[in-house]
Amino acid sequence: MSKYYAKKLKTDDGVFDSKREWQRWCELKLLLRAREISDLTRQVSFELIPVQKYDGGTERAVKYIADFVYYDKYGKLVVEDAKGVKTKDYIIKRKLMLQKFGIHIVEV
Repeated sequence: MSKYYAKKLKTDDGVFDSKREWQRWCELKLLLRAREISDLTRQVSFELIPVQKYDGGTERAVKYIADFVYYDKYGKLVVEDAKGVKTKDYIIKRKLMLQKFGIHIVEV
């Protein structure tokens, strides 16, 4: 169990961090079949800040991992997060996604 009490689900489509995430995946698969969306993928990584090197050390890259990424029927890229708890880290990463890529994360 995660620190926010979400239970992981193992399904034929893979492991999901929560029931909410799995339910949204099922909805998106239906939209994909209906051709309302295209190129549906899960757990897509976006590098927000690259690796930083300094005298004698390295700072790891900062990444945001989107729950779902797809294109809507108008060809617009959509990045979704099945969000339960909005941590401070998540809020900063959400702002960095907008600043660096011009992507507003859709929270479901």
